[in-house]
Amino acid sequence: MSLFWLLHFSAYLAIASSLIKFEDNDLRHKQDGMYLNLYHVAGLDSYLKSTSPFTFSDMFKKDEDHVRYLHSRLTNNEDVRISGTTSPSGKVRGPKPVSIPLKSAIPLDSGNYYVRIGLGTPAQYFSMIIDTGSSLSWLQCQPCKVYCHDQVDPIFNSSTSKTYKTFPCSSPQCSSLKGSTQNKPGCSRKTGSCVYSARYGDLSFTSGYLSQDVLTLTPSETLPSFVYGCGQENQGLFGKTAGILGLGNDKLSMLAQLSNKYGNAFSYCLPTFYSAPSSKGGFLSIGTSSLTSSPYKFTTLVKFPNKPSLYFVDLTSITVAGSSIGVAASSYKFPTIIDSGTVITRLPMPVYTALKDAFVKIISKKFAQLPGVSILDTCFKGSVKTMSIAVPEIQLIFHGGADLSLKAHNTLIEIENGTTCLAFSVSSRLIPIAIIGNYQQQTIKVAYDVANSKVGFAPGGCQ
Repeated sequence: MSLFWLLHFSAYLAIASSLIKFEDNDLRHKQDGMYLNLYHVAGLDSYLKSTSPFTFSDMFKKDEDHVRYLHSRLTNNEDVRISGTTSPSGKVRGPKPVSIPLKSAIPLDSGNYYVRIGLGTPAQYFSMIIDTGSSLSWLQCQPCKVYCHDQVDPIFNSSTSKTYKTFPCSSPQCSSLKGSTQNKPGCSRKTGSCVYSARYGDLSFTSGYLSQDVLTLTPSETLPSFVYGCGQENQGLFGKTAGILGLGNDKLSMLAQLSNKYGNAFSYCLPTFYSAPSSKGGFLSIGTSSLTSSPYKFTTLVKFPNKPSLYFVDLTSITVAGSSIGVAASSYKFPTIIDSGTVITRLPMPVYTALKDAFVKIISKKFAQLPGVSILDTCFKGSVKTMSIAVPEIQLIFHGGADLSLKAHNTLIEIENGTTCLAFSVSSRLIPIAIIGNYQQQTIKVAYDVANSKVGFAPGGCQ
């Protein structure tokens, strides 16, 4: 869950606002699809307002929890790395992509991004984290037979939906749960309903009934038979969101369920923590025709046979100010996941140390170093604004020439007034993997051509 995620607002205002945004967004189309605006919580246009102070330490703790979840999914030693292959690709065709507003989830106690979706008949609206590291979508449901965490929206009441139903234990959807959640399905003795369980590597988990209902993305775009988990016990790193929308490469993910109509592809653009109120924000766009909206540079996805739902890429080198950080090509032979659910990018120790040293060598000429903060050990005296003119560009380069060219807002994170840190961290010594987090993806358009096993990047912001 992505994965790998600050607070109260009025339920009435939230629902009303989301409906207004849906109406406005339905009128805004671009030539290649409909794009709905996304604003960071710092923007005045965000209808989510925090009622308690945001703390980076809380965000980093939750980020570490999410990273542990990804680590736990890679501890199977029988995995073998296989180079991905790209299918012959002709001209992209298909219906216009469906696009929905994508927002920072900081006001929902999460360092990730959320969308507003409707569920049921009549639709009830919820703030849901999008996660490329998760497959099964789920949200908290009444009567919360065991426990539900606090959320900003009213908890989903399935009994008021005319189209809600659960799946029997003998259904093929129930049988698919093992591949989607890494946990075997259960069966309710009382009702014969399929029971899902998803655990995320730390103490976070969700369990409940595998269900089906109408998913509303916009007033004119719905999925009549959306399969998801109706959570009755949910605890952990989910902040105050209602749940998670899974965009992993798996048959039960939201992407797979929409692919028959729109094609097996999606793209998004994430706004920065420092988005101006006038910025156009971000978007999540689902459909193959969204791949043509920008000049993407693609890299082939790498396949791990036992982890097909995660998106692995082949990181081949890193440069700082145009120069290699000086590690051998063999040092990059580790699994690399691109994940919307992790905030801060993690790198194995040798690569991280080389990146840090190259960065410090340039920045320390103008800005004094300070002690580290939480998972960030490379900090300086200064603000992102004052340091931005001196920040060297960092490039993450992938097989085939695709790259993430990182500017100051992708590289530095201002922890407090006068303390700014390099927004990278070291991964676990026990499991040397890299995770490309959402902070490094901000304002860069990212396209997942799942059908052809490739992911692409394009600069230019979220306009």
